[in-house]
Amino acid sequence: MKAVQFSEYGEPEVLKLVEIEEPHAGAGQVRIAVKAAGVNQIDWKIRAGYMKEFMPLEFPAGIGFEAAGVVDEVGEGVTGVAVGDAVLGFGMGTMAEYAVLTDWAKKPDDMPFEVAGGFSLVIETAMRSLDGVGAASGETILVCGAGGGVGSAVVQIARARGIIVIGTESPAKQDYLRELGASPTTYEPGLADRVKALAPQGIDAALDLAGAGVIPELIGITGDASRVLSIVDFSAPEHGAHFSPQRQENAGKALEEAVRLYSEGALKQRVGKIFPLAQLAEAHTLAAQGDVTGKLVITVN
Repeated sequence: MKAVQFSEYGEPEVLKLVEIEEPHAGAGQVRIAVKAAGVNQIDWKIRAGYMKEFMPLEFPAGIGFEAAGVVDEVGEGVTGVAVGDAVLGFGMGTMAEYAVLTDWAKKPDDMPFEVAGGFSLVIETAMRSLDGVGAASGETILVCGAGGGVGSAVVQIARARGIIVIGTESPAKQDYLRELGASPTTYEPGLADRVKALAPQGIDAALDLAGAGVIPELIGITGDASRVLSIVDFSAPEHGAHFSPQRQENAGKALEEAVRLYSEGALKQRVGKIFPLAQLAEAHTLAAQGDVTGKLVITVN
């Protein structure tokens, strides 16, 4: 099969479209014929070598952690899914014609594969982050970096759960946050005062999705380090806050809830730009620039 791999850390040009042996579904897994796969920030950081101390690789290495497609192999012990079902979920080396998934949910009929391919990672991260600070209905949460992929999912899921959201983002994304249901503000000096004006009742919890060194400030705003969480700042635990970089166990449950919210119209995902598999390097270049609204998606014929 065709797949994208790289044999050394470096710039996007190290990504090569190659022919490799097909993977097969093991116990508790399914294999899909990939229709689409999402490009995430972690992908280009791994390729560039920024994560090699935490996630060492054996070269040549595949790339990609999420995909959507049609099941063509069902592993031992798997129930509730059959060959021919359209699913979305998590795997390794998903930038390929076939991929093995370890966690999945059935794709709604009205969800395009281009949306489904880039759905899993940001949605699971958003749910894990909200659960990690114990955000509950009626509470108010501050989200730093609310206009990005994870942030926009956090806002929508929080609103569906009855949580009030204040979100920081650049001026260009303020209207986008309002559309999602958040009260927007920019991140700059005076954040605490602006947040107090927007939420005089106080902030119950806060999420750092941008990694801009805001943990001490968020703790000051909430007054409780245990209700502050970052998905990007390794120093968060030094301040008593949570750091949550890894997917939760049984991520399929989170995907099932997200799929339900999508079908109910409470959760949407914007696709920014679509590339063919052979142009993954171009997608990585764009992802690293960090100024794209919406998910970058790779389609596989």
